Amino acid sequence: MAILTFIGAGQMASGLTFPAFENGHEIRLVGTPLDRKIIDRLRQDNYHLTLDRTLHDGIHYYQVEEMEKAIEGADVIIGGVSSFGVDWFADEVLPKLHKNVPVITVTKGMIDEPDGNMVDFPDYWQSTKAGKDLNLNAIGGPCTARELSDHDQTWVAFCGRDKDTLHKLKAIFSTPYYHISLSNDVKGVELSVALKNGYAMAVSLTIGLTEKNEGIGKVHHNSEAALFGQSVTEMQKLLKLAGVRDESLAFGVGDLYVTISGGRSRRIGVLLGRGYSYDEAKEKLKGETLEAVVIATRTARAVRAMAERGKADLKDFPLLLHVDEVINNGKPVNIPWQATEAEYFE
Repeated sequence: MAILTFIGAGQMASGLTFPAFENGHEIRLVGTPLDRKIIDRLRQDNYHLTLDRTLHDGIHYYQVEEMEKAIEGADVIIGGVSSFGVDWFADEVLPKLHKNVPVITVTKGMIDEPDGNMVDFPDYWQSTKAGKDLNLNAIGGPCTARELSDHDQTWVAFCGRDKDTLHKLKAIFSTPYYHISLSNDVKGVELSVALKNGYAMAVSLTIGLTEKNEGIGKVHHNSEAALFGQSVTEMQKLLKLAGVRDESLAFGVGDLYVTISGGRSRRIGVLLGRGYSYDEAKEKLKGETLEAVVIATRTARAVRAMAERGKADLKDFPLLLHVDEVINNGKPVNIPWQATEAEYFE
């Protein structure tokens, strides 16, 4: 039995307690400063307010001020903050961790540098004083927390630089319904699953456009599939610019599919497609974490920076740049269909 300390009591980290607990491990779930109500309710009856599921009886719950107690003696640390908590995790959590205890995170996102370089979160944390000696790993792939909690068949990647650590982590979490591939292409896996948020919003524009023109409930799969294909094309080119391996794209493509099927990235895209301005759509989704907007903005900024240096061609990213114009410059949705046409000859 291993002692696992989860820091961040959001949906994804809490969903991960299901396979870990069912494998016989001790689970300590620590809330961030934003999770106080979640922890309070879990302590009452194991019911998770946002996951809308009841966690296993026997899990230990901690408020953020009890974090050090929860970390003591842990064999693995699981980071469960959102992309907006990356700096908090670096400042408040990493300094408390022991270098011999592996860390694995479920946080999806990336940071763009002025030259257009896209930095995944494990590399960002590794660059900090507190993180430079830590064994940092990450989880990426198509997985929604509620369906994981319900034991739906799920496939993800655990990525890191130490093969033995990854095998140890896989043994802790792997179940007959939670299937884990391993990769040392950390940047490839993490960028792939990060990019999908912005593109899920982009594909969902077609859903909103159909509802705007033909009524709520109307569906056209052709247009949705067309932008799905364009998204995969642009993601592939972005990963090539980042210099990562081809197979890592699969984790992002799977994640793109599941994200379009539901969630915040879909909701913001649908609202924009219906004709709401970004500010109006954001108001309707008040209180929700819109990571898709952050990712799309950062990715478009990175592409433009690379284009200025002659490293990228803006014509390769018509969908990304259109979404950026919609959310950051107030442009109306007008899918650049002609720009998606291409020729493929050897």
